Amino acid sequence: MLIAGFPAGAFQTNCYVVAPAAGEECVIVDPGQDATEGVDELLREHRLKPVAVLLTHGHLDHVWSVAPVCGARDVPAWIHPDDRHLLSDPAAGWSGPTGAMFAGLELSEPDDVRELSDGAVLTLAGLELTVDHTPGHTRGSVSFRLPEDEIMFSGDLLFAGSIGRTDLPGGDYATILSSLATKCLPLPDDTVVLPGHGPQTTIGRERASNPYLKEAAPQAGPTRGI
Repeated sequence: MLIAGFPAGAFQTNCYVVAPAAGEECVIVDPGQDATEGVDELLREHRLKPVAVLLTHGHLDHVWSVAPVCGARDVPAWIHPDDRHLLSDPAAGWSGPTGAMFAGLELSEPDDVRELSDGAVLTLAGLELTVDHTPGHTRGSVSFRLPEDEIMFSGDLLFAGSIGRTDLPGGDYATILSSLATKCLPLPDDTVVLPGHGPQTTIGRERASNPYLKEAAPQAGPTRGI
């Protein structure tokens, strides 16, 4: 398994490329602000051919470069339908002064947009990625898992020591706690979490120390691999 990434733009949003190995096909996760050059460098370094872009949600800092990245290689973008409108209306994902700042920014959908659903298994680039709908940060937030490798791309659902904010349009605190309880806490402790911002962590580490997972725990089902 090859996973490489970098923090993109002023928001320092983690963008990842994922492939079975160097020299093979890959998927790109969350190409954010000014991510095009960094993506190109990773593809050249590891001799990768992208077949799709996967979006954990529609916020601008995660989708800023999706149209040029997809367009340059004629690949589709995958996003949950509840966040699809944010691809062409980025200001709708923000409120107050921040939303006003982005009001004049024009983005467009890639030519080929495909919609994600909860529980779907995407077979792409020799990978099998399970889609978990994890609303709370946005209505259409998802996480992507590689179950056999115990790896989770959590987007802005779960961070090391924290969770995504819920005060923006489409966010809801009770909903994100439910997503943490039903989609994160049942996973094995060894599951590696690759978040949308900040360093990687594990489910076990967050289960033991993250106050938001502790708050969500009463809603959780049985855990595995503990």
